[in-house]
Amino acid sequence: MSGAMKFSGYLKVRIGEAVGLQPTRWSLRHSLFRKGYQLLDPYVTVSVDQVRVGQTSTKQKTNKPTYNEEFSATVTDGHQIELSVFHDTPIGYDDFVANCTLHFQELLRSAAPSDTFEGWVSSCSPEEKPGELLWE
Repeated sequence: MSGAMKFSGYLKVRIGEAVGLQPTRWSLRHSLFRKGYQLLDPYVTVSVDQVRVGQTSTKQKTNKPTYNEEFSATVTDGHQIELSVFHDTPIGYDDFVANCTLHFQELLRSAAPSDTFEGWVSSCSPEEKPGELLWE
């Protein structure tokens, strides 16, 4: 990642909502609704360079959760932000649903003069079923 722009400063992320979330085949492994439509209990984690800086609350039985939750962190020489969506399971490890990676270099290039970025980001599940997540 040499030559990549790094970010140092105060980061504030607001997770707005997610739409189009779909369960993966793995998350359906114990479901009685394998062939039907299944609602998730999703939450979103926010990480900077693989260090978790926040996690939303879990929203029950929805594939289009609304969060409106904010997280902030001081970042030194940051390269990327990762937003990951998980399905909260009652037993065992939570199921991965989707994620996306945002590089500070791209965000800083596209930022308005107010030094903020707001928009929808697409995520891809392991089975390439896109979902979208609103953040600013």
